[in-house]
Amino acid sequence: MSKKLRSMFWVGLLALSVGVVHADASVGVSVAPNTPENAVRKTILRLVPSAEIQQVIPAPMPGFYQVIASGHLVYVSADGKYLINGDLVDADKGTSLRDDAWATYSKAELAKVPVADRIVFAPPHPKYTVTVFTDVTCPYCRVLHEEIAAINKEGIAVQYLAWPRTGVTDEDGKPTETYNEMVSVWCSADRNSAFTAAKEGHGPKPANCKNPVKDQFDLGLRLGVGEKGTPTIYAQDGAVIGGFLTPEQLLDAVKQHTSG
Repeated sequence: MSKKLRSMFWVGLLALSVGVVHADASVGVSVAPNTPENAVRKTILRLVPSAEIQQVIPAPMPGFYQVIASGHLVYVSADGKYLINGDLVDADKGTSLRDDAWATYSKAELAKVPVADRIVFAPPHPKYTVTVFTDVTCPYCRVLHEEIAAINKEGIAVQYLAWPRTGVTDEDGKPTETYNEMVSVWCSADRNSAFTAAKEGHGPKPANCKNPVKDQFDLGLRLGVGEKGTPTIYAQDGAVIGGFLTPEQLLDAVKQHTSG
């Protein structure tokens, strides 16, 4: 993935350091919102004008809002003056509220992707399902797919989403080689076979059609896959449970994230 994509959101925050940031409303723009949500949005966009804000909701701690924007989660005070970049921990339970928030958001967003737009490898009667953002060229993605039969044997269905690491277009605005390859896979008559062949280094015959590759890449950006890398594996509850995992490790992880 390009440096530009990786730093899309943080480029505006690096100058602000980490921890609690005083976002003085008198600097840059005048914040005179009618609602706390507007104040929060104006603060984010003043600090990072290119940020794409997906969510602004009340945070677990009073007086702050939780913001998901361009693949990152931060907390902003209701008056727009303070921004916290960091984890939020429930001191009583010792759990990460940030992780819980990401899982809730990711589950809802992933649910919008039709199964028909995914490449699915599943046993006849799966007990568990994971969603994996993958690139056909990344080494660990390939190693993971080499274990697909063993993963299915554990009762786990794997639903792949496309995430070309080099992005959709290069600096000249032309489709990247990996993007074209993944489009060809998704446009193949037998997508599963083309997918497996690509993972083995045998690129598919060039093809084009109406496909979900760019939409899935954009979804990955919103979920922060650019920071996590590929493969990124999501359990059914929306939690990220790993990059590469062995079949046994994957089974243990999905069991921990399956209710009942």
